[in-house]
Amino acid sequence: MEIHFLFWVIFAALFIVVFTIDMFMTDHRKDEIRVKTALLWTSVWISSAFLFSIFIYFFFPEGGTKSFEFIAGYLVEYSLSVDNLFVFIMIFNVMGIKTKHQPRILKWGIIGAVVLRILFIVAGVELITRFQFMIYIFGAILVYTAYKMLTSKDEEIHPEKNVFVKLAKKFFRIKTDENSDHFFVKHNKKIYGTVAFITLILVESTDLIFAIDSIPAVLAITRDPFIAITSNLFAILGLRSLFFALAGILGLFKYLKYGISFILFFVGVKMLISGVIHIPVQVSLIIIIATLAISIFASVVIKESEKRK
Repeated sequence: MEIHFLFWVIFAALFIVVFTIDMFMTDHRKDEIRVKTALLWTSVWISSAFLFSIFIYFFFPEGGTKSFEFIAGYLVEYSLSVDNLFVFIMIFNVMGIKTKHQPRILKWGIIGAVVLRILFIVAGVELITRFQFMIYIFGAILVYTAYKMLTSKDEEIHPEKNVFVKLAKKFFRIKTDENSDHFFVKHNKKIYGTVAFITLILVESTDLIFAIDSIPAVLAITRDPFIAITSNLFAILGLRSLFFALAGILGLFKYLKYGISFILFFVGVKMLISGVIHIPVQVSLIIIIATLAISIFASVVIKESEKRK
């Protein structure tokens, strides 16, 4: 059996099992998910990703380089996912979604994200393979995204202005007084969309925007579809646990967006100069880890300094 195909089979089986456990653990809880529990499960999913990178190192062709590519891609996508989750928290607050109703909405939002990421990565790899100049376009997108993230203030959520929400309201009746995690309800023999349904649309449309930014980022690390897709999907794995952990420790990531902005700028420049200068993946990994560590460390230190004052 061809080694790449074998790895696809192993990953598919592993991902389905772990993803099902992730969805089950947070979908069948009647009580609210505590920060401690969320952090525990988040550490489990992060450990799974690093164990998979070790598996790649020993058994995948060119395993040494590919494992570094996997870790670098995973860290970039995971940090972008954290930024994405901050927006999800804002959406739930604006839409007035109760904590006990959030896991189910997140579940379907993340399933949609999995499908989007696979489609976008396959399309991105195909574009770069067929049209070499696309690498420079992707690089420019990342540099612009880094600038936009660095200079933009916290955006407010306006559901009524979202084009997908507007389309949904044209095709479905919306029942705004239904306080549940069901996307559709039946009332007087008519089917109505709920606030949860509108919230899911907001979550999916937000992830669509983030996918457009994040896919070039992972393609700046690796052009191998297997590494790009697996690192992306492992980054999505456990996002629901991470969501509830972040809801309780938001202050810890106050300056993370500046670190993410620098990482996007770095990988964007790496793409733009790829025709002249090759930056080894090991160097990229060191820069990514150092940037994330400094931004989180700065968040903790400055927060403690503000407390003392």
